[in-house]
Amino acid sequence: MRWVVATVVCLWLLAALMLVAAKWINPPTTAVHMERRVEAWVHHRPYRLRYEYEPLSRISPNLQHAVIAAEDARFYQHHGFDWHAMESAAQHDMDGGRLRGGSTLDQQLVKNLFFGTGRSIVRKVAEASLVPVAELVLGKRRILELYLNEVEWGPGVYGAQAACVYYDHTTARSVSRDEAARLAAILPAPLKWKPQRMNWYSAIILKRMRQMGW
Repeated sequence: MRWVVATVVCLWLLAALMLVAAKWINPPTTAVHMERRVEAWVHHRPYRLRYEYEPLSRISPNLQHAVIAAEDARFYQHHGFDWHAMESAAQHDMDGGRLRGGSTLDQQLVKNLFFGTGRSIVRKVAEASLVPVAELVLGKRRILELYLNEVEWGPGVYGAQAACVYYDHTTARSVSRDEAARLAAILPAPLKWKPQRMNWYSAIILKRMRQMGW
């Protein structure tokens, strides 16, 4: 049991140190990247990685605002956890189905970096313990930049630049407001949904953006 506890503590410290390093160093890969590569190898499917890191200054505010409106409307108000959103998501689950979960961008970033797409109570606890570290060390601007560059946007498509090129033949810097809303709309299920089929949800996102003053 001591060895188990010691191993868990060491792994947590390693993850925390990686978050500290991420303040200055862009992550070379993520748990989601590696998971998708393994899945492709196991199922003998071709895998092409589309990924190009872009600083936040080169990502259009249209896309920044659309993603925040779609995924974490209180991003600039909370400190890593949005308890109101979690409560609303739980209620929507009980009512049957939802478009937006209760996880913040902080939580999603930690999950993408270290835990992949699997779901378990152990993973949620470990994720929750690292979120305050990310919030304290990275700050909102860096969290948003990392999230926009690491999030999965389609088969082998990671980050804002790759998504804009792949779907709209444009750049993250030049993406339009409507294009940004459609890209943000597929984030809940990027391997199933396509931006061109998400006009109904992108309209909701555009409305949220206007309500938020964007």
